[in-house]
Amino acid sequence: MSFRINESQQISLFDSFNILTPREQKVLMDSWAKVFADEVFPTIDEKRFAVLYSDKASRPNTPVNIIIGALILKELLNLSDDEVVESLMMDFRFRYALHTTSFEEQPLSDKSLTHFRQRCYDYEETTGIDLYHGCVTDLAKATAKLMKLDGRIRRMDSLMVEANIRKLSRMELLYRCISKMVKYLDKNGMSDRIFPMDHYCDDDDFNQFIYHSRSSETEDRIAILLRDADLLLERCKDLEDVTEYQLLVRCISEQTIVENGTRRLKTKSDGMMSSNVMQSPTDPDATFREKAGKQHRGYSANIEETVGTAGSVVTDYQFDQNNVSDSSFLKEHLENMPEQQKKTILLTDGAYGGTDNTKMAAAKNIELITTDLTGKDVDVVLGAFSFNEEGTKVLLCPAGKQPKSCTFIRQSGMCQISFERDVCTNCPYQSHCKPKVFKRVCKVKVSKTMRERARMKARMNTKKFKNLARLRNGVETIPSILKNQYNVNKMNVHGKQRCKFFFGCKIAALNFNKLFRFRNGLGHYAENPIFVG
Repeated sequence: MSFRINESQQISLFDSFNILTPREQKVLMDSWAKVFADEVFPTIDEKRFAVLYSDKASRPNTPVNIIIGALILKELLNLSDDEVVESLMMDFRFRYALHTTSFEEQPLSDKSLTHFRQRCYDYEETTGIDLYHGCVTDLAKATAKLMKLDGRIRRMDSLMVEANIRKLSRMELLYRCISKMVKYLDKNGMSDRIFPMDHYCDDDDFNQFIYHSRSSETEDRIAILLRDADLLLERCKDLEDVTEYQLLVRCISEQTIVENGTRRLKTKSDGMMSSNVMQSPTDPDATFREKAGKQHRGYSANIEETVGTAGSVVTDYQFDQNNVSDSSFLKEHLENMPEQQKKTILLTDGAYGGTDNTKMAAAKNIELITTDLTGKDVDVVLGAFSFNEEGTKVLLCPAGKQPKSCTFIRQSGMCQISFERDVCTNCPYQSHCKPKVFKRVCKVKVSKTMRERARMKARMNTKKFKNLARLRNGVETIPSILKNQYNVNKMNVHGKQRCKFFFGCKIAALNFNKLFRFRNGLGHYAENPIFVG
């Protein structure tokens, strides 16, 4: 299939739009289709996806901008692939939005979206380049420009994205992996390898084996599963490239251990299993994480939102396994980010903070402001300590006194300083520094990191900072909208790559909704002093 730019985008003289009555045309002009057709569809860069198609003369591709537009509308209106295809044929708003009113036959078929997604998956698998992510972020930048958002102020937050899988016990997990392997053998003409495990091919066997047994029989059932797993591993050594075999090997290696020639399940005494262990063979990329007292199985996403008085737009996103920390997300984001021409403020919560992240942001002309502090509390007076540039020596205390001695403890990054006893006991800051008083001297432990935390805490009490904190809180609505309106926890795909693609579609739909609200006068924010200047 060869690549061809979609040049049939203008309304022709005999366009079907002209057969609408004036009343019908007015309703169409007031709908979402008008904004999408005029401001989103023309900004879709088809050429980005030319690498997915052959450069040889052959049947031309379905127009890429129509496919991209359909994927966005699919998430915007919560439709299935088939419903999008039907809507393009039967709903004039879809045809107008996707510039197909002059087409004799609508270009989408039931497999158009599926084939396009698969091409994107294959290309990313081969090259590591996510074409669709670039498309979504470019559309977001265009939307921000339309809304006159200059990108000077941005905010960031993360959310947990649940994988569309069941919570499995260890016995259920073993059964599922063994069952998939047995069914593969049976389906591919290797049924001679599955005796005496034929029962795994029966659709009702799972319930019979797992649930129709007494709790006292659990150990016996697990012993049977481990025996069957060992049989399969022995008989299928020549199938190491088969996905089902790889899943079985992974499950057995993560969940069991061989002791005195006998395989058994791992226990706490064998060491805790990491969060990377397989949660389900249906979605082997999903990981486990416990956050705020809740258990999560799946992925996490990170959102960067550009904000201004006219509203906000999600200008970038990241998607990874859920054991990736917010701080790691920020580091990756900053590494891929070009240096900003204008001074930019990035508002986050305390989980994104840290000296390294602050330095990385500053190198890109970004002021990283965290609206909360994680870790041990510090007194604001500690912010008045003066250090050398390396942070290995204290020059002056908050009272302006030079320490009698200073020892840098490399392992902890702390400086242990001492003063004459009278200097500290008569100091007005004694209750803040809390020195240890000895017979002749007083000793204090402090670090450059503690000083920076103290200064940040002091800044949190300023009026400007409170305005910034109030502005950052708005980003916390994005996870709620994505979960409740765009159903990110119910995506009908498995695997990090596919979930990331669908997540990008939802981000694009969310941004269009913001643009549509802006065009209807509903997207403005309450005035915040931070926007002035």
